[in-house]
Amino acid sequence: MTESEFLQYSDDLFGHVEERIDAGGWNLDCEASGNVLTIEADSGEQIIVNRHAATQELWIAAKSGGYHFACQHGQWLSARDGSEFFAVLSQVLSAACGDEVQIPVLN
Repeated sequence: MTESEFLQYSDDLFGHVEERIDAGGWNLDCEASGNVLTIEADSGEQIIVNRHAATQELWIAAKSGGYHFACQHGQWLSARDGSEFFAVLSQVLSAACGDEVQIPVLN
C-alpha cells in the first residue's frame, strides 16, 4: 500500500466509524482532526484512533491500553496478539459507553 493509499483508507475509516456511531445512537461523540479521531463517551472517557503514516499503522488508545495495527493479508491486525482492529475498537467503545457497540469492518 502506498502512503497516499494508506491516507485515503484511513480517511475513509474515520468517516466509516463516525457514520456507524451516529447511526448506532450510542452515547459517543466523534471529532476528527488531522491524523486523529477522538471518540468521547458521556462519562468523559476518550478513545483515540490515530493513523501513523510513517509505519502505515492504525493505533487505538483507550483506558484498557494502547494497540497498534498493521495491514496483513487485507486485515488490520494487532502486533501484540493478532486481534482485529474493528473488534478491538468495538470492545473499547462498548466498555466506554456501557452499551454493546458493533463497528463493522470497512471493506
